Amino acid sequence: MLNKNFQTWFDLQKANNKIIIKIIKLKNLNGWYYTKDKIYHKSKKFFKIIGIDVKSNIDGNWDQPIIVQNEVGILGIIKDKFKKKYLLQAKVEPGNINKLQLSPTIQATRSNYERVHGGKKIPFLKFFIGKKKNFVSQPEQGYRYLFKSNNNLLIVITKPIKVMKNFYWFSKEELKTLIKKRNILSMDTISVFSSFILKNKVDLPFQKIKKINEWLKNKDMDYNLKVRIKPLIDLKDWKVKPTSITHNKNKHFSVIGININANQREVEEWDQPIIKGKKMGFTGFIIKEFNKTNHYLCRYSNKPGLKKSTLSCSVNTSDLKNYKENDTLINFQKKILKNFFLNKKYKLKKIYDNILSDEGGRFYNCQIRYIVLKLNNNTAIKIPKNYIWISHNQMIDFIKRKKIDIEARLLFGCINIDKIK
Repeated sequence: MLNKNFQTWFDLQKANNKIIIKIIKLKNLNGWYYTKDKIYHKSKKFFKIIGIDVKSNIDGNWDQPIIVQNEVGILGIIKDKFKKKYLLQAKVEPGNINKLQLSPTIQATRSNYERVHGGKKIPFLKFFIGKKKNFVSQPEQGYRYLFKSNNNLLIVITKPIKVMKNFYWFSKEELKTLIKKRNILSMDTISVFSSFILKNKVDLPFQKIKKINEWLKNKDMDYNLKVRIKPLIDLKDWKVKPTSITHNKNKHFSVIGININANQREVEEWDQPIIKGKKMGFTGFIIKEFNKTNHYLCRYSNKPGLKKSTLSCSVNTSDLKNYKENDTLINFQKKILKNFFLNKKYKLKKIYDNILSDEGGRFYNCQIRYIVLKLNNNTAIKIPKNYIWISHNQMIDFIKRKKIDIEARLLFGCINIDKIK
């Protein structure tokens, strides 16, 4: 339950945080260079957008623009050991569809906290810099970032600290309510929590970890993926224009430019390129009970922006509306979307159904609908060879090994937020 104090505080934050976004031409971005090869900041810090050529013996061949951000960012949350509460901040991001969301205590790249932009100091930075424990390095989106990772940290304190007006302490019960609210908890907040889920005392896996590791090893041998950097101007599947970069068939995403004016950020005005997605993406998990233990239906995934293969959720697409025409989805994913997730007549136990935003610093107005369904024990489902059942505790082990991709990890965090440390 959320008390009146929170709503009063949050309403005040919405009133105090002003942000104005204007879409501008890529060639007119102040402080950025837009060349034939790439888009990059004049400081050569922050991030850049380049082109890549992808060749896969399973998924085919394509090219695309992609974000390169070599700096490892910090996503950190402070927990008060005695109050058993978590410190989050109300923060506006230019890409958030509702502008203001609840972000981690600290959310910053190295360029941010080293103040390359000349902005204000980042609060609570001292709690997270140089930490060799209590962090989990996690990969980001494998189709939009090239080899990008962030350190996810949960720092437990035992002494009181002074917090600014835009920060608020949340109990676990309040987080359980907030995770069901549309576009309130930011993707980065959920990312941190998903990295610190506790195991169940009893967990009886359908398959032993050794057998799953062998399955992954065999899939890696079957799958061949090669990525080569290429100039933006040479992208064949995309229209590279002075105004924007768009797909020839209006699929996937586009790259646009924006100008931002914000009164509560480290810098009050800046320009940047940003990824604009489709109106609504989708991420779904099917759960089934084996040996009185919940198991998640995961699929093998190998993405061009990740250094290693991962386990992903049962189904996900960046364009829910046109999923039937999406040639990147296998028939099994289309089938379970139609028969289970989007079928109002087929009554399955719905564990979770909500709409959340992608990270608003790099992605513009991108929303994802997250759904988790639980099959009845007598409901049979024949799964393809690239799918496997993973138990709750096995999911946590794979998260620590960086083997669960961000889409699956976030959804796992959404339905297990009551089990965070």
